[in-house]
Amino acid sequence: MRRPALLALAIALFAAPSFTAAQAVAANPRLDALKAEATREIDGKAKMIQEIIDQVYSFGELGFQEFETSKYLTGILEANGFTIERGVAGIPTAWVARWGNGKPVIALGSDLDGIPQSNQKPATAFRDWIVTGAPGHGEGHNSGQSVNIAAALVVKKIMEREKIPGTLMLWPGVAEEQLGTKAYLVRAGVFKDVDVNLFTHVGDDLATGWGNLPMLSMISAQFKFKGQSSHAAAAPWRGKSALDAVMLMGQGWEFHREHMELAQRSHYVITDGGDQPNVVPSTASIWFYFRERDYDRTMAMFEFAKKVAQGAALMTDTKLDTVVMVGSAWSGHFNRTVAEVMYQNIKKVGMPVWDENDQTLAKGIQRELGVPDSGLQSSPRSLRLMGPVNEATRMGGGSDDIGDVSWNVPTVTLNYPSNIPGMPGHNWANGIAMATPLAHKGVVAGAKVQAMTVLDILFTPKIVTDAWDYFNTVQTKTTKYVSFFAPTDQPAIWLNAEIMAKYRPEMKKFYYDPKKYPSYLDQLGIKYPVVRKTVQ
Repeated sequence: MRRPALLALAIALFAAPSFTAAQAVAANPRLDALKAEATREIDGKAKMIQEIIDQVYSFGELGFQEFETSKYLTGILEANGFTIERGVAGIPTAWVARWGNGKPVIALGSDLDGIPQSNQKPATAFRDWIVTGAPGHGEGHNSGQSVNIAAALVVKKIMEREKIPGTLMLWPGVAEEQLGTKAYLVRAGVFKDVDVNLFTHVGDDLATGWGNLPMLSMISAQFKFKGQSSHAAAAPWRGKSALDAVMLMGQGWEFHREHMELAQRSHYVITDGGDQPNVVPSTASIWFYFRERDYDRTMAMFEFAKKVAQGAALMTDTKLDTVVMVGSAWSGHFNRTVAEVMYQNIKKVGMPVWDENDQTLAKGIQRELGVPDSGLQSSPRSLRLMGPVNEATRMGGGSDDIGDVSWNVPTVTLNYPSNIPGMPGHNWANGIAMATPLAHKGVVAGAKVQAMTVLDILFTPKIVTDAWDYFNTVQTKTTKYVSFFAPTDQPAIWLNAEIMAKYRPEMKKFYYDPKKYPSYLDQLGIKYPVVRKTVQ
């Protein structure tokens, strides 16, 4: 087609009242060529991707203690020309990496932290510790930043050569498992100049969606009681048990469950139950997660829990010493315009090609856990873009403080296929794939989608315009963001410090050394995959 004909087609398309941002992308041959180049470049970064995934897996750090992880990732970005701001929002392991100038400002984010007691030999389809009792990546957060870094470096190269204006901004989700930081990043103004935020999270599919997806708002809070110690056998009448108050609070909440709406989720652990049985506990603590569909319902749960705590203190003649909110999350709402653009790239990239070893590992762990041994899927599970959930029938679901970001800047989440279907979540089994060729292939696919979507935004101003139109006139038309945290609240940076201090010295012995070994599996002497003969 000659240039005048192309110009006429472009004018006609842009003049059409129903012309979407996704159609604008499709009408740009130059963009198509650069996106094809980007996917080839991502393939060329497969080794770098593998090393990042394996290295962070070996660190296995818990929330607020991701010191090795943050040092390593920022080192890579700094070496590639990014400017690093560290200690963002008063969080020692938080950082922001920037490169470029001007608009649009495109943020790429992903979480860093691990799960307690999920330390596990990778590629091993049964329970087998590296360091017994230690934390590990039982959620797969070791992989998300490799998606973003690979995509950013490839796009940066194209931007430099083509002299394309714009700013790339990478940032980490610190302590996501405690929902401890993203609201503070919002408060600190990290996203104030961002045009679009592209978030990544590990999954077993290549997918994205828009609107209210099945996520719950959440408050994480610790209730601390004070009593009076005494000899538990010689003079128990002189003691006032803070542990009794904790147990009564937990029991009171259990009775309350009968009268709560079905969509809620709430759970707790006793973090301080006293020192030893013959001493009436003078202190005790209980840590709750309260989850509901929105801000108001979640705050109502939290306020009622305070009443239960006060009642428990009254019944035991103890004192409710402190109530500390250590984490929170809004239920996410994701941008329709950006999701539609990203979905077109998902369809172009498709799922990785799994080999026999990948399928053997997947089926082995599925049989080990007693779930259907369907293996890995060969095409995206959803044949269409995921849309909003039905609020009338919405039940349960997890939480992620990416929700707070989504209510401040147009945001989407890309799920990339680096894990295995049928896993329980927050478990050692969710970690077995996360330093294997399976995970590496999934990240390559995700990085291609991410890079292509960044290029779409850089070349198509309509994406940003339409994204903000949706954000302002649909998403936030009647709902305005208010942080769960009070203005005086500060990040709970002490969380997990004792656990990491206990296990880090032994874990260091198993940090991946890419200068000596081609992969973490090679370093550990593991032949991929390891599956019980009884479940092969």
